[in-house]
Amino acid sequence: MKAVLCQEFGAIDNLVLDEIPSPSIGAGQVKIRVRACGVNFPDILLVQGSYQLKPPLPFSPGLEIAGDISEIGEGVDGLQIGQRVVSTLMWGGFAEEVVAPGVMPMPIAAGLSYEEAAAIPLAYGTAHVALTHRAELKPGETLLVLGAAGGVGLAAVQLGALLGARVIAAASTTDKLELARKYGADDLINYSSESLRDRMKALTDGRGADVIFDPVGGDLFDQALRRIAWEGRYLVIGFASGRIPSAPVNIALLKNASIVGLFWGAYWQHDSAVIRRSFEQLMAWSNTGEIKPRIHKTFPLEGAVSALRELQERRVMGKVVIAAP
Repeated sequence: MKAVLCQEFGAIDNLVLDEIPSPSIGAGQVKIRVRACGVNFPDILLVQGSYQLKPPLPFSPGLEIAGDISEIGEGVDGLQIGQRVVSTLMWGGFAEEVVAPGVMPMPIAAGLSYEEAAAIPLAYGTAHVALTHRAELKPGETLLVLGAAGGVGLAAVQLGALLGARVIAAASTTDKLELARKYGADDLINYSSESLRDRMKALTDGRGADVIFDPVGGDLFDQALRRIAWEGRYLVIGFASGRIPSAPVNIALLKNASIVGLFWGAYWQHDSAVIRRSFEQLMAWSNTGEIKPRIHKTFPLEGAVSALRELQERRVMGKVVIAAP
C-alpha cells in the first residue's frame, strides 16, 4: 500500500510517499480502507518532533480518517465488513490502509461524504467536548472564539451558536470573519487591525466573555484573559501561534474564573464514554443538517506536503482533507 512517511523529525518537506506492506491486525483491532483523512495542526508538530507524542520512526501523520472496514479482529463487536466508519488514531492516517483499536471506529451519518466525515472528529469533537463537558456553556452566555476560521475554531463558532450562545468570532482577516458570520457568529473582531481587548470591552459593555475558546495562545491569550467575565471559563485548546503563554493567576482569583484545559484525545484513555456520547450527538446533528464541516481544500495522498503547508501558512478556512481514490 502507499503511505506518506516521516523518516526523520524535521520539516514537512522531508515527508516521502512510499510503498509499504499492508498492516496486519490482531485481536481487538480492525483494518480500515482509508477514503479520506483530516489534516490538523498536530500533524505538523508530529513531523517536527515537537508534539506531546513522539511516534517511532518511520511513521505516517494523520489523526482522523474515514473509510470502509476491510477486516475485523477477534473480539470486536458491533462492526461489519464494508461498513462506513470514522476513526481517530494516534498517527498513521496518511496511508491507504490503517489498523485501529476496535473501540474507536464509529458509524458515519448517512448524509456525510467521506471527506466531510473525516473533518469532524478532532475539530468538532474538540469543540463539542470543550464547550459542553469542560466549560458547560449555557444558552444566552457569551462565547469568544479565537482563530475562528480554522478547523476547530469554525466548529466552535457553529456549535456555540447551535447551543444558544452569543458568539463573538475573532480572526485575522475580513474573509475569515465573514466565513465565521456565515457559520453563526453574532459579532466579529479582526485582531490584525484592532485591539482584541478594547473591542471585547465595547462589545460586552465591559463584562467580558463567559467562555473563551482559545486554540491560538500567544499574545491573544494575554489580551483575551483580561476580558473574561465573572465566573468565566477560559478553554485552553492549543498553541497555534507557537508560544505557550503564562497566566497571571490573579485574574482568575479576582474574577472567580477558571482556566480549563482540554486534551481531547486523552479521553480515549481516561473516559472514552465522553467521546462516544459527543460523537453520537455530532452525528445526529449531521443527519439533520444542523452541522456541516467546511472543506477548504482536498488533496490527493501525494499532495500531503502541500496540504500541511496550506495549514502551516495560515491559509485554511475550515478543514483540509486528504482524499484517497
